[in-house]
Amino acid sequence: MKKFKQGFTLLEILLVVAAIAILAGIVILALNPGKQLAETKNAQRSVDVNTILNAVYQYSIDNKGILPDTIPAPADAAEICNTNVAPVTCATDGLINLSVLTAGETYLTAIPQDPLGGSTANSSGYTIATTTGGRVKVDALNAEQGATISVTR
Repeated sequence: MKKFKQGFTLLEILLVVAAIAILAGIVILALNPGKQLAETKNAQRSVDVNTILNAVYQYSIDNKGILPDTIPAPADAAEICNTNVAPVTCATDGLINLSVLTAGETYLTAIPQDPLGGSTANSSGYTIATTTGGRVKVDALNAEQGATISVTR
């Protein structure tokens, strides 16, 4: 009587490995990490535009309804300058200087930065302007997946 060793054949092991690889591929496609990452960045942008707008309105409340004088008219919407950039450099680059919001960290500790950055090294990736009705509008320039991220109050 012959005794056979118990174990798996090479073919059985290859079939199991192939099945696991196929299932892993399906799961990765279902999760779509690129889309998830883009949605995460858009969520951060949404928080950032609200943070900027809230700081502007806190400033306005503390200053008897007067907005920072650097906020442009509707047709002149421009990107907001980074926190530690000199006002002269902001003006040269055509950026909006909102350092009144970060001075003494009263309203903001720093101007929020877009996850992908701004159009220049000195810009935040967010624009600000007043509307024709006197409201303030903040937009995220680099919104992904065709999203529009804008807040007006």
